[in-house]
Amino acid sequence: MAHSAAVIDWLLDSDPSIRWQVMRDLLDASPARWQAERAKVETEGWGARLLSHQDADGQWAGGAFIPAGFDPREWRERGQPWTATSFSLTQLREFGLDPSSNRARRTVELIGVHSHWDEGGQPFWEGEIEECINGRTVADGAYFDIDVSSIVDRLAGERLADGGWNCERINGSQRSSFASTINVLEGLLEYEKAAQGTPRSREARRSGEAYLLERRLFRRLGTGEPADERFLQFLHPNRWRYDVLRALDYFRASALLDGAAPDPRLSEAIDHVRSKRREDGTWLLDWSLPGREWFEVDDGPGKPSRWVTLKALRVLRWWGASGP
Repeated sequence: MAHSAAVIDWLLDSDPSIRWQVMRDLLDASPARWQAERAKVETEGWGARLLSHQDADGQWAGGAFIPAGFDPREWRERGQPWTATSFSLTQLREFGLDPSSNRARRTVELIGVHSHWDEGGQPFWEGEIEECINGRTVADGAYFDIDVSSIVDRLAGERLADGGWNCERINGSQRSSFASTINVLEGLLEYEKAAQGTPRSREARRSGEAYLLERRLFRRLGTGEPADERFLQFLHPNRWRYDVLRALDYFRASALLDGAAPDPRLSEAIDHVRSKRREDGTWLLDWSLPGREWFEVDDGPGKPSRWVTLKALRVLRWWGASGP
């Protein structure tokens, strides 16, 4: 790849949360080296900054899904807020906070005691009623060594007939959505990494993967047209939103866990990622979600994004090493 050394240097000249992943996924550094870099997430940069906003009871912004005292008008006027416990914990997982660290262990313990879902008052680690939320809760819980098996079993039973999930199922939806499905798949994959999964959870993950693969990660099954043009635009953090790069990063992780070759049905999405590489070897942040957040981790839409570039490079490296 042209300019690869310069791009790697640019990625390394960043936050520990990016550096350790570059070392592991792009440079094949020894586990001792990248784990030492990952340990800095707790005490330096974005990870330490996010931890500094944590409440004394282990939560963020005083709530599980929305901040305490939240006025719904803010959602309408400024967008969904991203500062409460659920999204903050997910971001710490994406940063790579060491789950065995004392700070991580204390955090998930306090959340288990003090945090309850806004929807029905359920304890945080028992999950909510909505599939997108529960998928991320499973991913976070499994990563941080919490028993989330009851949520996993519930999700496996909430699959729709087409093999995926839709967070509007409770309101009558009978068709899966790309976004709901990727949120659940990431949770099931993290659960398998941590606890090997169960026959039921593994079968559910396979059916969810088939849902996306049959649609080439972004096309409508009936017409072949893109289901949503924004699926082809890259954002970070994704929060609950879907794009093909997020899906490819998932399929990379899934294949590595399973020891499987990349599925040829990913090739069109791979070509799209290649097409969006800039001449200097980076990728842009195409858009970002509005709404309250603790701080930004990119320079803004329309500018080169280290997060997007990291994900794109590791997906293409994986595909190039073992793809069809």
